[in-house]
Amino acid sequence: MKTDNRTGDRQHDTSARAFTSRRQVLAAAALAPALTAAGAPTATAATATATATAGSKPAERTNPHGERVSPVPTALEDWAGVARALGRAGNMLRGTIYHTGFPRRDLRVVSEGVNVTPGLALGTHVAFVRYADGSTMLMGDVAVTEDELQRATDAWLAHGIGQTALHKHLLAQTPDIWWTHVHAHGHDPVAMARGLRAGLDRTGTPPARPPRPSVPVDLDTAGMEAVLGTKGTVEDGIYKILFVRRETIADGHLILPPGLGSTSAFNFQPLGGGRAALSGDCAMLADETPAALKALRRGGIKLVELHNHHLAEEPRLFFTHFWAVDDGVALARAIRPALDATNVVPAPIG
Repeated sequence: MKTDNRTGDRQHDTSARAFTSRRQVLAAAALAPALTAAGAPTATAATATATATAGSKPAERTNPHGERVSPVPTALEDWAGVARALGRAGNMLRGTIYHTGFPRRDLRVVSEGVNVTPGLALGTHVAFVRYADGSTMLMGDVAVTEDELQRATDAWLAHGIGQTALHKHLLAQTPDIWWTHVHAHGHDPVAMARGLRAGLDRTGTPPARPPRPSVPVDLDTAGMEAVLGTKGTVEDGIYKILFVRRETIADGHLILPPGLGSTSAFNFQPLGGGRAALSGDCAMLADETPAALKALRRGGIKLVELHNHHLAEEPRLFFTHFWAVDDGVALARAIRPALDATNVVPAPIG
């Protein structure tokens, strides 16, 4: 006997519509921008949710005209309120980036038998950039212990500071250290700085101390620079060489200044006799990633992480952290092919 399935079909259709509506709402919530620095949803987030609930495509994260916005030059005095909120002074990078470092001098970390100094891979770095529409972007990479991670995360989320990555910089380290990328965008940079500080205060990050005078490093820097084709700098006892992507990178509608979250950085900690511990981060497009990773491994470089720094950048970037110990010039030769596989140029110094 043939069974009448019309009632079951109507129930199935009703359930399917309810599931679809719920799925659209959840998708809109996932795509909506982070909370503002004050902790309230942005107007764009509310619009995206309402649009998706109505069954149409969620609003994209752009300004009302769909135009990209450029960063504007600033000076140290423009960030005095941010410095007070963070409890320490920062410095200007390339005229548009206000940078503040929070080295974890309180930690004693060993990775593969190397005593890691704060300058090599135990630094927290945060940056603020002002835009032509009067808004400010905050980005940073924060070093936390495994015990600190959850409570710092809770404080940032409560203050509207989003997280865009959670990863490692080191292999087999003791104690366990994590790095988390933080991000915010709004019109009150001091409020963002206070929110950032709320999370940092839940870690053992020590107070600032006066900078130490720069001293020569026990490395053949001339030989390393000849291989890599650019000059490096010495900071906190670490020899550093930095490259930036050639492309214009945008996070949503905000154009990133060169070097903000899109650098290939190589840090060398002298170990004596011209040897160094190398810890670094290489910025790659998707189609560059296989060749760059293969080049690093061919050079004997150990891979640590493959991750992203942003949630909505264009073009999409991937980053690999790596580690090695060898003669400084040999390390430079080992990383040169990975640089050649990516579209980067030396970063301006200063």
